Amino acid sequence: MTIVSEVDRKRIADAITEAERKTSGEIVAVIAEMSASYAYIPFLWAALAALAVPIPLIFFTWWPIQHIYFLQLVVFAGLVLLFMYRPLRLALVPQRSKRQRAHRRAVEQFLAQNLHTTPTRTGVLIFVAVAERFAEIIADAGINEKVAEGTWQAIVDQLTKDIGSGQAGEGFVRAVAAVGRELASHFPPGSHDPHAFANHLIVLPSE
Repeated sequence: MTIVSEVDRKRIADAITEAERKTSGEIVAVIAEMSASYAYIPFLWAALAALAVPIPLIFFTWWPIQHIYFLQLVVFAGLVLLFMYRPLRLALVPQRSKRQRAHRRAVEQFLAQNLHTTPTRTGVLIFVAVAERFAEIIADAGINEKVAEGTWQAIVDQLTKDIGSGQAGEGFVRAVAAVGRELASHFPPGSHDPHAFANHLIVLPSE
C-alpha cells in the first residue's frame, strides 16, 4: 500500500504540470515501496545464528554430533522463515546498506525515466523509497551548475518531515513547487515537448 492516496496523486500531477508550465526544465516524481528485496538477509542472519548453536552444546552437554547438527538445521530453517517477515527483515539490514541501495535505485530511475536526455540537461528527479525511509533529489548537470549548494537538501528535508507527519501527498506537492521555482528562476519556458516525460507520480512496486 502506497503512502500517497489517489486524490494526492492527482494533486501531484497537477503540481508538476503547473511547475513545468513556467520552465523548460522537466520534473519527474517517483516513489518506490521498497528499493530491494534484501532476500539474502534472512539466510545471512539465520546462518550466523545456526553456526553459534553448537558452541554451548559441545562444551556443556554430551549430545551426539548428529543431534547437534539436526538442531542447527532446525534453527537455520526456523530463523529463515521468521526473518522473511518484511518488517523484521528490514530491521536487520544495516542503515548504510539501505541508504546505498535506495540511492542506487534513485539513479536507476533517473536514467530509466530518460531525464539525462533533455537537450539543456535540465531534468530533475524527486525520489522517495518508503521502506528505507529515504528521499533524494537528483538533478542533471545543467541545473546543478546554477542551483546553490544545499538547495535540494532543504527541499528533501521538508519532504521527509511531511512524510513523517503523515502528509506525504502534501510533501510531494510542496517539493514539486519548490523544485519548479528553482527551475523557473534559471530556466524560463522554452521550446520543449510538455508530454515527453511523465507528469504523474510514478509508483514502483517492491522488487
